[in-house]
Amino acid sequence: MLPPLDPDAADRVAALGELPPMRSRGLAAVRAGLESAPLPDMPPMAAIDDLTAAGPAGPIPLRLYRPTTEAFPPVLVYLHGGGLVMGSNHSFQPLARELAHASGAAVVSVDYRLAPESPPPAQFDDAYSATEWVAAQADTLSLDAGRLAVVGDSAGGSLAAAVALAARDHCGPKIAAQVLLYPGLDRDMGTTSITSMPDAPMLRHDDILYMHELVDQGAGAPRDPYQIPAYASDLRDLPPAIVVTGECDPIRDWGERYACRLRDAGVQTTLTRYPGMYHGFLMRSDATARGRLAIAEIGALLRAKFRHLGTDSGSPSQRTLVGSSGETPPTIDYLTTEGDRHADR
Repeated sequence: MLPPLDPDAADRVAALGELPPMRSRGLAAVRAGLESAPLPDMPPMAAIDDLTAAGPAGPIPLRLYRPTTEAFPPVLVYLHGGGLVMGSNHSFQPLARELAHASGAAVVSVDYRLAPESPPPAQFDDAYSATEWVAAQADTLSLDAGRLAVVGDSAGGSLAAAVALAARDHCGPKIAAQVLLYPGLDRDMGTTSITSMPDAPMLRHDDILYMHELVDQGAGAPRDPYQIPAYASDLRDLPPAIVVTGECDPIRDWGERYACRLRDAGVQTTLTRYPGMYHGFLMRSDATARGRLAIAEIGALLRAKFRHLGTDSGSPSQRTLVGSSGETPPTIDYLTTEGDRHADR
């Protein structure tokens, strides 16, 4: 049974109307709908610059958002969602700009190649190459490479986790934090959240299967942890993690299970489940009170981490997060967030 949607979330879903399954619409129509969707009012930026990074298959388009004129601010490398088959720096700019505004950090949004035209590992290769490029060009761009985090939502969350793994494994850029927003980290279709919410708003069971089919193109599910981070056998010595999930998101368990594994591996981990929230609720965070709360909390955590680099090890106090449904996920090491409180209205 689908947990009850938050009232704001229910209004948002109702306003969008009944969306046919992605498979019946077709990839071209789904992409066109995403790219043509009207954009909300967005936080003003001090500067926005389009750049290109050297990539394994040619230049990678980047967009740099500067929320202030501060010299050498922290920097977030942002990897957008879309199942690895849709999305762009245009369609996901509301989230990129909200992250910049809330955290005070510059955001570099990466327009990585999409499947099925560019099969995996093209998406990971672009994400990692872009992160390396930002770190190497930080002085030229007046960014602080010592305060660099990777951030991604949905499929982008999987890419952000993979970049953190690869940077550890190959002595790559020093990453201060990994921010995984309802991340698509796994391929386990038997989790409770998936089997109990086959017709969840924004992400049906068949939508997940359809995107997997487009990505895999008959080659079978990948086993590479840089494509599916849940397959990584060792999560030790990874950057501190901020993991965000939504109660009404069918892939909720993927993010929460990975957060538990990070915690058990000794990684400072903050997990927040937002009650009544659907998959992708941060794409238009302005539409819900809890979306606005989540952005504010993510930004506050990033500001704290950038201000106190090197202090994320140790044994923080433990709290148990309880969603509105009363279900209690595993205990995670927390800093300050309270995803179970009601947002001010």
